[in-house]
Amino acid sequence: MSYERPPGVGHGPGAEPVPLASSRLAPEGAEASVALRMQILTTEHWSLLASRSLAWNESFSRAAMFLATVTGSIVALALVAQASEFGSSFRLFALVILPVVLFIGVGTVLRIGESNYHDAMCVIGMNRIRAGYLELAPDLERFFVTGIHDDMPGITKTMAVDTRRPLVVHILAATPMMIATLNSVLFGAIVGLLASQFGASNAAALGVAAVGFVVGWMLHAWFARRSIARGPVTWSPQFPSPPEEPTG
Repeated sequence: MSYERPPGVGHGPGAEPVPLASSRLAPEGAEASVALRMQILTTEHWSLLASRSLAWNESFSRAAMFLATVTGSIVALALVAQASEFGSSFRLFALVILPVVLFIGVGTVLRIGESNYHDAMCVIGMNRIRAGYLELAPDLERFFVTGIHDDMPGITKTMAVDTRRPLVVHILAATPMMIATLNSVLFGAIVGLLASQFGASNAAALGVAAVGFVVGWMLHAWFARRSIARGPVTWSPQFPSPPEEPTG
């Protein structure tokens, strides 16, 4: 930072430098104009929109990477199975490769969960900005098709979630559910192969694999429910939806 000595101050070693400009960006008591307020809100809106786009792109990239890993591992297992006739070598190879794939799958679920939370925060911010738009121009409300409230009804409206459908439909259509199901299959296969490696019969190994699948799926469901439950407690709505008027 450069400094300039004020007039009348000597250039001796004891002189104190004075900053050229004040640390305040605007004079005290000054108010931003309507145009400046709109520009600030618009800039923040586009910033949140870009951040939300990056979160979605990362989720799709991580899911595609996991599916490619699963596909490659299945091809490798098929080649080893042909060479070893599903013997001990095949089980050992599967017990090496499948935990690695499962690790990638669990990391994918965790990362997609964080991306979904980030996406929800961006939606909350954009809904608040739309509320600010309406404070500046209330007559424009009829042109908005997305939410203007930062509570759960406003978030679901911006995300175009059809609340008339059962919740299970949205859960089954979600990307994390697909990844969680594949992870559960991998976990069941791993515990079934372990049981077979330690001498269990085919029927017993199949039963252990089924139990492993159920346990893995329940763990994923518990984590998803916990993540969804912690979302609403991390922010306080500033623009809640108006109460619905009773009909009839």
